[in-house]
Amino acid sequence: MSVGAIRAGSLTRGERWTILAIAVAVGMFALFSSMGLLEHGLRSFRDSLRHQPASGELHIVEIDAKSLRMIDSWPWPRGEHARLVDALTKAGARTVAFDVDFSSRSTPVQDGMLEQALASAGGGVILPTFRQVGNTANREVIETLPIAPLREHSFLGAVSILPDSDGYVRSAPLGIITRDTPRPSLSAMLAGHAGSAFADFPIDFSIDPASIPRHSFIDVSRGGAAAALAGKDVIVGATSVELGDRYAVPRYGVIPGVVIQALATETLRQGLPVRLPGIIPLAFGLLAAWWVTGATRLRQIALRAAVATVSGLAAMTLLEDLWSITGALVPAMVAIGAAAIPRAILITLDDRRAAARIDADSGLPNRRALCDRAPGRVTVAGVIDRYDEIAATLGSARMGAFVARIAERVAPAVDAVIYRIDERVIAWIAHDEMQQDMADRLRALLLHPVEIDGRRIDVRVALGVSGSDAVGAVSDTIDAAAAAASKALEQGVFWNSASHSADVSAYDTLSLMGELDDAIDRNEIEVHYQPKLALASNRVESAEALVRWVHPVHGRIGPDVFIPLAERHDRIDRLTLMVTRAALDTIARLDGVSVAVNLSAKLLSDARFNRALDIMLESHARSVGSLIFEVTESAAMSDIGIARTALEAYRARGITISMDDYGTGQSTLSYLRELPIAELKIDRMFVQNVHVNADDAVLVRSTIELAHRLGIRVVAEGVEDQGCLDFLREAGCDYVQGWLVGKPAPQRDFIALCRTGSPLAA
Repeated sequence: MSVGAIRAGSLTRGERWTILAIAVAVGMFALFSSMGLLEHGLRSFRDSLRHQPASGELHIVEIDAKSLRMIDSWPWPRGEHARLVDALTKAGARTVAFDVDFSSRSTPVQDGMLEQALASAGGGVILPTFRQVGNTANREVIETLPIAPLREHSFLGAVSILPDSDGYVRSAPLGIITRDTPRPSLSAMLAGHAGSAFADFPIDFSIDPASIPRHSFIDVSRGGAAAALAGKDVIVGATSVELGDRYAVPRYGVIPGVVIQALATETLRQGLPVRLPGIIPLAFGLLAAWWVTGATRLRQIALRAAVATVSGLAAMTLLEDLWSITGALVPAMVAIGAAAIPRAILITLDDRRAAARIDADSGLPNRRALCDRAPGRVTVAGVIDRYDEIAATLGSARMGAFVARIAERVAPAVDAVIYRIDERVIAWIAHDEMQQDMADRLRALLLHPVEIDGRRIDVRVALGVSGSDAVGAVSDTIDAAAAAASKALEQGVFWNSASHSADVSAYDTLSLMGELDDAIDRNEIEVHYQPKLALASNRVESAEALVRWVHPVHGRIGPDVFIPLAERHDRIDRLTLMVTRAALDTIARLDGVSVAVNLSAKLLSDARFNRALDIMLESHARSVGSLIFEVTESAAMSDIGIARTALEAYRARGITISMDDYGTGQSTLSYLRELPIAELKIDRMFVQNVHVNADDAVLVRSTIELAHRLGIRVVAEGVEDQGCLDFLREAGCDYVQGWLVGKPAPQRDFIALCRTGSPLAA
């Protein structure tokens, strides 16, 4: 489990509203404060993304250095401008606009030449008016118009430039009042756009000024280049550095004023830009801020903030590109940051608190994390046997991974978070009191080796259970469960209850084994039979023999308690012979029904057991052919040589060999060809969810197919619902075993069940 998995993670609704309030305050401050540089930078960035060429409908006739050299005087005689107007009129230019000051008189002859050219143009020429501040001392406004004779034959357009406080030109006017008369700007007239006096609009600097066609004044007026301007709008102005009509703009540095007028015209040709009220982008930012506060990881915060920022930039860029709608994004982004930063701080603090609740070696939550859980539930602790010996084999650095592997195996079975409360102790909070079927399942899981770096390590874990009725505080419950687990390990049993520790402690190991001997002699050990359904005939044709001990004083003692003790203290041979005798007796009472007996790995090479078995088989010769010995996979594969010899001997006696718990160890079907295996039991952990888990389905189906190719029949154990049974039937499984088919029953009930001939599952 990661650090993030045990921290609080999500904020409460109140905490999220608090962070949002901070974002609102910071966003509103940004909206009404001076953050122009950031906003201008964002606008320039968006313009760079939208980089586009000019329309090509507007051309610049530039008063450039070449023209100044050819006409060696300044101001030029007005006859030069008249010649240009005549050339453009003759060429069929659509509209001609001048960004040249004609407010002072020249010679009458020169003024008359220009007046005549304007008259010949039929009013298709726009002359500039200017409104500008005269000096910084008195801020006097100076307004100039072309001389009266020129005004009579032309339209007037304002060419005022509006630099921002930092000296950059970013907007242009739609109109200017000069001499008490509202006049449209030159760019508005060229674009055919109306507007209010002193209303301005942002210039679209995504348009590349270098893409605006430019022609030298001298080439057009004298060289015949005017033909290229037929049907085009033309703006005439100075581009030569010597004339000084230059201004700073975003993206392109310092450019001539006539180029700015051209860019403003191209902007209006696309549609009048609309400035969104600042509150609209801010509202988007606050929605994004609320989304950011829902993040539970630092990386998630960064991702959400980045997605919101990029989305805002993309949306505004798209609005500008498609509909000429623009707005201020900085307040929105500031609001997002104002939400992201405190959320990140809270998560960092959560991470630090959570790190104190994580075992660094295994990555599992530790005792402190378990103590934070609410009391009043059942606590289960597991003590790992031979921990120091395993650590010496693996190295202390790998023990964290070893414990984590055990936790990974246990967690799905108990549906709980696994904690490492001590170096060799794991624990979890159980949903209910420990039941025998859960104990059996856990014992089966924990019997199989754990693989670390290619090494298969046998592991034994003893469990202790402590309920809320035994102790009060969580810490005490944990200690009680751990103590009960240690006691179980000492006694050689699989699990122990803290609430009954006094009773269990009475089971002194040697005394209990003596009672087991007496119980066998007095036939107090019962054999129950769990049926196996043959899917081909839909009848019960086999069973597994399971032992039950009902003690006259202590009541029912689970097989997980006394079978490990029997193996540990050399009583397993007597117990196995007793079960085998009962199985043979049951076989003799039924026709065509086989019975399986679990065989301990210790008995494979036990000469005394095998001699006693031979004597028993001679007296039950007619039943031997229906006897099955089930050997666990880990037992068979631990020493393949011993297993092969022993199993071949059993097969020679007529006993069928079945491999139990297949899939939980390391064997493969190809390896099993070396053993006399006639039956394979797929472990319940792969069977229970086979109809809903695709991975389990692939494993079970492929195992069935490969086993059949090797001539081995297949039993699936753990079948508990109809969907699972239907899948196994369709997959070609031979036998199924589980509570859907039938629970373990005494001999008389099992025999009655078999003789009814009724199918147990449809």
